[in-house]
Amino acid sequence: MPLPTLPIIDAHQHFWDLDANYLPWLRDQPSIPFRYGDYGALRRNYMPPDYLRDADGLDLAGSVFVETEWDRRDPVGETRWVQMLRSEFGLPSVMVCHAALHQDDAADVLARQASFPFVRGVRHKPRAAAGPGLAEHGAPASMTDPQWRRGYALLERHGLSFDLQAPWWHLTEAAALNADFPETTIILNHAGLPRDRSAEELAGWRAAMTTFAAAPNVAVKISGLGEPGRPWSLERNRQIILDTISLFGEDRCMFASNFPVDGLVGSLAAIYSGFAEATITMGVDVQAKLFADNARRIYRMTGR
Repeated sequence: MPLPTLPIIDAHQHFWDLDANYLPWLRDQPSIPFRYGDYGALRRNYMPPDYLRDADGLDLAGSVFVETEWDRRDPVGETRWVQMLRSEFGLPSVMVCHAALHQDDAADVLARQASFPFVRGVRHKPRAAAGPGLAEHGAPASMTDPQWRRGYALLERHGLSFDLQAPWWHLTEAAALNADFPETTIILNHAGLPRDRSAEELAGWRAAMTTFAAAPNVAVKISGLGEPGRPWSLERNRQIILDTISLFGEDRCMFASNFPVDGLVGSLAAIYSGFAEATITMGVDVQAKLFADNARRIYRMTGR
């Protein structure tokens, strides 16, 4: 499949330098459970020059750096490090930082994070149940935890959006969160994390995505569609891509690489070529929104 020729803003990517910084999940042993299985190949530095090599052939117009589960004792340290990357390499364009919303210092951390002009939002992965029907209302650090929601309420004060990474069976909670805090945009990561392509899984995923998409101030990143033990393929992902666009509409969807993590399942070229092929019949104006224009607007970016 040919590479897309349109400008691209990668709405979800990561950098890390394991020689200089402490990321527990990439430095400590034993490895944590991971949805793609063995992630040993990620235990290496991944910096802007590596990313640009992976993106060779794409018209990369910018990127959104999303927090990397950096040392939780120093969340602002990651933001200072990203500031250095921007100065040295010109990437990333903007950042989604971390703040533990349920902790007592959430207000202070958010204020410090928001002081960086390139910070656009926060990601704090809420506690998730192991499967549908297993969520415990009010569980600590979950979207229904009153203390977590008090921290979440502070995002509006700083004009920050919220990147939500949670499996699809928590999207009813996310829709309720949006209803209670309507001024804070929720950007769903990785298309709601469908686990496999079974009819039962996709039926549950589609119903949950329908509920969430009905909320007025939400968007979604079509990314992170890999499956353990399988290479990324358009054949297995086409319907998820098309269903997500159908549910959310062409103005609320963004394509993203999730690199280097999704390098475990496919090349950046294969993933973006798949996005292009899946949407070719939608026309160039719609594709321009999906590849760059929506990310530019939703993450409040300047430039081309």
